[in-house]
Amino acid sequence: MSTTDARADGVRVLVTGGTSGLGAAMAAALVDAGAAVAVTGRDAARAEAAARSLGRNAIGIAMDVREEDEVERGVDRAFEDLGGLDVLVNNAGIGMRTVNPRFFAAPQPFWMVSPQGFRDVVATNLSGYFLVARTVVPRLVAAGGGRVVNVSMNHSTMNRKGFVPYGPARAGAEALSRIMAADLAGSPVTVNLLLPGGATLTGMIPEDLPEEMRSRLLPASVMAEPIRWLCSQAAAGVHDQRIVASEFAGWLAERSG
Repeated sequence: MSTTDARADGVRVLVTGGTSGLGAAMAAALVDAGAAVAVTGRDAARAEAAARSLGRNAIGIAMDVREEDEVERGVDRAFEDLGGLDVLVNNAGIGMRTVNPRFFAAPQPFWMVSPQGFRDVVATNLSGYFLVARTVVPRLVAAGGGRVVNVSMNHSTMNRKGFVPYGPARAGAEALSRIMAADLAGSPVTVNLLLPGGATLTGMIPEDLPEEMRSRLLPASVMAEPIRWLCSQAAAGVHDQRIVASEFAGWLAERSG
C-alpha cells in the first residue's frame, strides 16, 4: 500500500489540540481518509468551529488537558459521540512564545523563565499527554485494542539553547511515550511517536522570524500522510516506532523492503 492509498474509513480518532497547527492538519487528513474525528481545544467555541470546518465526520470538544476532570469529561464525550475510540493522537501543546515571545531573536536563559510559565508548558506538553493517555488507554485495552500516537519534536529542539521549558517538556513526553510502549508491549494497544522533522509553520513560530528562515519551514501538512498511515490497517501491529514525517516515505520504503 502506498502512502497515498492509506485509508482510515470508520476509524474513530481523538486529536487533542486539534484546532490549529499540526493538530488541525492531522484532523483534516484523517477526515479526508474517512475517519470520524473528535478535536479538542481549551475554548469550546473554537473547538466547535474547527469541527464544523472539517464536516459532518468531526466533533469539537472543550478540554483543557491540564485538568483531570476536564480530561475525564472530554474523553467520555468522545467515546459517547463517536461510539468508541480506536486511536488517540496526543498533540495538545503550547510553545516557547508563551514564555518568551521573542525566543528566536532574543533567547533567554533558564533562570529568566518564570516559574508559572515553566509549569504551564510542562503541564500541557507533558502532564497533558499523561492525563489523556491514562484515561483513554484502559478503555482501549478493555475494548480489545487501539492505538496511541504521541506527537514529538526533534531531539535538537529538546536541547536547544534558550528552550526552557519547551525542550524539557517535549523530551519528557518522548520518554513517557517510550515507557508507555514498554508497559503496553504484548497488549492489544500500540504506541508510536510522530514528529514533523523540523520547525513547522504554525502559530508557535515567533513573529520576528526572518522571512528567509520562514520560507524554509515545513508546512503543517507534512503530518498528513504518516498520520493517515498510522490510523490505517497497514499500520496494524506497528509499535514503539519513532517516525519522522519529513522522512516518512523513505522510512516506509525501507520498512517494506
